[in-house]
Amino acid sequence: MKRSTLILAACGIFALLVLGLAPFVGPRWISPSLLLADPALQPDARILWSIRLPRVLLAFCAGAGLALGGAVFQALFRNPLATPFTLGVSSGAACGASCYLLSGLSLSLLGIPGLTLSALAGAGVSILLVHGLGRACRSLGPNGLLLAGVAVSFTFSSLILFTQYLADFSQSYRILRWLMGGLDLVGRGPLLGLLPLLLPGAVIVLLLARPLDLLSTGDELARSRGLSTGRARGALFFASSLVVGAVVAQCGPVAFVGMMVPHICRLLTGPRHGALLPLCLLFGGAFLVLCDTAARSLMAPAEIPVGVLTALLGGPFFLWLLLSRRGATP
Repeated sequence: MKRSTLILAACGIFALLVLGLAPFVGPRWISPSLLLADPALQPDARILWSIRLPRVLLAFCAGAGLALGGAVFQALFRNPLATPFTLGVSSGAACGASCYLLSGLSLSLLGIPGLTLSALAGAGVSILLVHGLGRACRSLGPNGLLLAGVAVSFTFSSLILFTQYLADFSQSYRILRWLMGGLDLVGRGPLLGLLPLLLPGAVIVLLLARPLDLLSTGDELARSRGLSTGRARGALFFASSLVVGAVVAQCGPVAFVGMMVPHICRLLTGPRHGALLPLCLLFGGAFLVLCDTAARSLMAPAEIPVGVLTALLGGPFFLWLLLSRRGATP
């Protein structure tokens, strides 16, 4: 059996263990026997079924989506420091959410909160802007798309600061809290709102693992192997951006997951995306579940926003990555 297959199997078992144990861990241990209890009669069973289980599943899906997006962007731009938020998807979603919170509206559509819809719309606008600017800078290749993403990200970040300037104290706090990222959501609604966008995007990316291998080696070599680099890059860009935009719309910008997890997985399986992408899905989901479990347990009954915790982990990891590559670059 191949080494990559063994690693995938081990990571799958690890992810199942994390998913199986995390719902019972928290400020108060909940007995697994309450899985069979009636939530209408047992308060702990209601907490388990209505809060903890949906939250753990949401954390797993969000972590898997962010890790998958990070692996795709690092390969597309051949840049180890690229993240799912490099192309402005996060800042676009945050700008949409900030504008909604500033407006003071309270809307929903088909059961989806207006905040989520506004964030998703902001992410969509960002994706379209980056793609349009990238096509205008086609002569620059992938660097044109990267530069367009950075420019769009800075623009939306400036608009976020402007909305905070216009907001009152209450609105400013809500905007700041959303920007921290969090999974303190109740019920199955956020999970059901995420899956219809996450699953198609993830399937498209997984099916394009071989073209992603070719793109990561350079456009000239990819074209010599018969790959239409423009179409493949566009499909991967839209699919991964859709996944990341859906996650950010539901959970806010949870930082550094998309940068850390692909590097850890690459150390285990190597650069081939046929094994790397599924491993990122499994390990990224388990990683964010562990982070969220720690975030809601370390300072109980208070709760640390999970985005703050991942940023605390990501800062030292980022420095380690820079130092470890110092000797690899001229």
